Amino acid sequence: MESDFVSWLLRSLPQDQRLEVPAGDDAAVLRPPATRRTVVTVDLLTEGVDFLLTGNAGAAAFPPPASPWQVGYKAVAVNLSDLAAMAARPEAIVVAVALPRQGGRQLGEEIAAGVAACATEFSVTQAGGDTNAWDGPLVLSVTALGSVAPQQAWRRDAARPGDALVVTGPVGGSLLGRHLAVTPRCREALAIAAGFPVHAAIDVSDGLALDVSRLLAASGVGGVLDLAAIPIHADAVRLSTLGPEDGRDPLGHALGDGEDFELVLAMPPAAAAELVACPPEQLVAGTTMQPTIIGKVTATSGLQGRQPDGSVGPLAPKGFDHVFD
Repeated sequence: MESDFVSWLLRSLPQDQRLEVPAGDDAAVLRPPATRRTVVTVDLLTEGVDFLLTGNAGAAAFPPPASPWQVGYKAVAVNLSDLAAMAARPEAIVVAVALPRQGGRQLGEEIAAGVAACATEFSVTQAGGDTNAWDGPLVLSVTALGSVAPQQAWRRDAARPGDALVVTGPVGGSLLGRHLAVTPRCREALAIAAGFPVHAAIDVSDGLALDVSRLLAASGVGGVLDLAAIPIHADAVRLSTLGPEDGRDPLGHALGDGEDFELVLAMPPAAAAELVACPPEQLVAGTTMQPTIIGKVTATSGLQGRQPDGSVGPLAPKGFDHVFD
């Protein structure tokens, strides 16, 4: 029963001083940090589109199926990645889930464990949520709240011609399994924001080329990606050898796979060079960040790619896009 599950869940949630009225009431009351602005984001994950659930997928399923714990962890992590793209400090989450009628209690408990693990790792309080049951697939929605100093949030719409484009790590091939082990760059974003000027930012959720094109379009500028400089993840190389139907090479996977959840930053060239030269461990202990300059912002609209021979031409903003009529 829903009431039993909710009672169990409420007992498992730790107390947090950020909550004036904790989870369990009609709504939680969050104490926003003094003098800071609230940042809100939401992401919806649906079984069969955003993940395949272990037990419901065939043995040869691609991408690899997720455990309920992984689904819960990822549902929080992808929202925290959006906060990282705004240079916002994560504060709280609200979780809504539609569970299947059969086996929903056990599934809900395993999802809750994954949610709690990510929340604990990034010092986020669970403020509340909602549960439902139906005869459809698993649906999970997380709303995340963060905070940032006034006028200090990174945005998509402030890139300037001449800015360098920096990506925080290698991309491509995430669907071999990294899409289920998302590492939001929250700590890295806060450290970069404290030490370097960043004009615009976006996280790579739908594909490097597509997300860069979104940043450029929002800023009313264009850009050139240096294709030889793009850090290609080893998974992209491996995926290109497995013979998928689209037959893309490693660079194609790096540009269009998505689910990397690295950050792309538009920065003054000198600051970008300084960031790349700085040992990442000096910024964030234990980080896997590997910042790389991959291009520049131009005054001419549109996304272009520079080939290794120096020739420049239009670059298709490929990536994942939900399709509906």
